[in-house]
Amino acid sequence: MLLVKQELLAAFAGTLESFSPGAGARAVFESPKVAAHGDFASTAAMQLAKPLGRKPRELAEDIAAALRATPVFERWVEAIDIAGPGFLNMRLKTAAKQEVVREVLAAGAAFGRRAPTGERVLVEFVSANPTGPLHVGHGRQAALGDAICNLMATQGADVWREFYYNDAGVQIQTLAQSTRLRLQGFKPGDPEWPSGEKAAAYNGDYIADIAADFRAGKTVKADDREVTATGDIEDLEAIRQFAVAYLRHEQDLDLRAFQVRFDHYYLESSLYTSGRVAATVQKLVDAGKTYEQDGALWLKSTDYGDDKDRVMRKSDGGYTYFVPDVAYHIAKWERGFHRVVNIQG
Repeated sequence: MLLVKQELLAAFAGTLESFSPGAGARAVFESPKVAAHGDFASTAAMQLAKPLGRKPRELAEDIAAALRATPVFERWVEAIDIAGPGFLNMRLKTAAKQEVVREVLAAGAAFGRRAPTGERVLVEFVSANPTGPLHVGHGRQAALGDAICNLMATQGADVWREFYYNDAGVQIQTLAQSTRLRLQGFKPGDPEWPSGEKAAAYNGDYIADIAADFRAGKTVKADDREVTATGDIEDLEAIRQFAVAYLRHEQDLDLRAFQVRFDHYYLESSLYTSGRVAATVQKLVDAGKTYEQDGALWLKSTDYGDDKDRVMRKSDGGYTYFVPDVAYHIAKWERGFHRVVNIQG
């Protein structure tokens, strides 16, 4: 029925043009709120009545009569009714609705696809921290994000699939520290192992697996990196790099099995090395959106409905978790995308 609708819209636009030059742009079909009112509806008569100095309902009658006289409407439309002050309600013939079957069979897998529109769309999804295995929630994000990408691509968009890769910050340091503790022979429950509600440690058995492979000097390869373990348990940076690559590799295997792919892995660490984080903070300072208190830099987030202002830069000079996220989203627009979609977990 897509082709039928296009034919009807073209005839509708031509008819409206005959009433007023430029009126063809008002040829739009809406879906009636009540199924009994028909398949398509239009408010064109009410929109054109005032410019033409006509009564809406009388104008609607004239438009309906003109439409009935066109070959396209005669072929596909069963009836055109006038409702209320001048609504045009159109009821299609059964043959028009059945025509979609022919379209589907003729187009096959290409049915419903549109030509490229030039719109560049970035879809960020999954974006799991490389601090542990993927879980069911990540699987949901992968399925939803992949489906949105596929759908938008069929509608002509140039879709860019992106995974935001949190390879910096406190969580990554905790990953490295946890791995080193395992390398030193400690495990959860030992006196040397961090404990308590906010203990800085990952307790999963996968940490022991990472430690064993690091000690063995193995090489791990992820989609965006390859790291060979040094085996030096005193080199915390080497442990960090290996642990991150190890978990990225594990995540890659799961995503491939799920048949989900990405065009780019955007590194959180690059936001620091490129100066984007510092530049973002400075923009907010210059715009008067921040203030200093207790040695920290605060964002005036209550100005935008938040329940309290948020710390951006802590008293020790480190940034809170959301600051690089802000810098990342600014970078999305700076890269020239027309639309940005985030799949939040």
